[in-house]
Amino acid sequence: MPIKLSKPVNNATRQHSVVDYGSLDKIRPEKNLTIGKKRLSGRDSRGRLVLSGRGSGSKRLYRFVDFKQDKYLGLKSKVISIQYDPNRSAFIALIEHPDKQRSYIIAPEKIKKGSEITCDQKAAIKLGNRLQIKNIPTSMQIHNIELSKNGGGKLVRSAGAYAMILGIDGKYAQIKLPSGEVRRVLSEGYATIGVVSNIDKSKEKIGKAGRVRNMGKRPHVRGKAKNPCDHPHGGGEGGSPIGMKYPKTPWGAPALGRRTRNKKNKSSLHIITRRK
Repeated sequence: MPIKLSKPVNNATRQHSVVDYGSLDKIRPEKNLTIGKKRLSGRDSRGRLVLSGRGSGSKRLYRFVDFKQDKYLGLKSKVISIQYDPNRSAFIALIEHPDKQRSYIIAPEKIKKGSEITCDQKAAIKLGNRLQIKNIPTSMQIHNIELSKNGGGKLVRSAGAYAMILGIDGKYAQIKLPSGEVRRVLSEGYATIGVVSNIDKSKEKIGKAGRVRNMGKRPHVRGKAKNPCDHPHGGGEGGSPIGMKYPKTPWGAPALGRRTRNKKNKSSLHIITRRK
């Protein structure tokens, strides 16, 4: 979708831009597929702040998105509408099944109202269809990829993202993720054909602080601007450096460059090439 620029009448709107949502359906979400979402604002059950930088934000209804699509295997479902979802960067599509039941899925790019999609072990190689990875040709763009059997899509779900199948070797398939990481996934797992919708999301410019507050983010303060009792980088006279070999978190752990992935994670065995 194209990017819509604001009229530069002040400093805030001079760099302000949004994705043009004109082609989306402006209708209320399905009532039985939504639930009210309570904001915790970074606080625990006692109301104490445990995560700084979060708070406020606009009210949101959470849409239940079907990441599995395994209830109607082999049957054709029809896309009724393409809608905006405030809880994710991608758009969502409302589909109707043969028994008139409805559900939300992540909308692929260029899918249109009235299109028919299918989820099956072997389905036509068509935009929006979901099938087992071993039945998808190599070099095909896919998204919403399963990591475990019947676990639902876990990988590649954000706007404009896609993975590419490099090859299939028996039980596993090699895929290249958007980060550049090459890893093995189960070839019997399911994936959806196509690129995730809302490709132009990355070109959007926030432009003003008020939009960030509406997203549920509060101001972030640098560590070196704090007192020594509040942060390891704090203290000193004037614009002093952090005064240590490497930066640290407020609790003294190494930051900025330290690998945070759990070394005991079993899925690390399936990573062939780490992300760039």
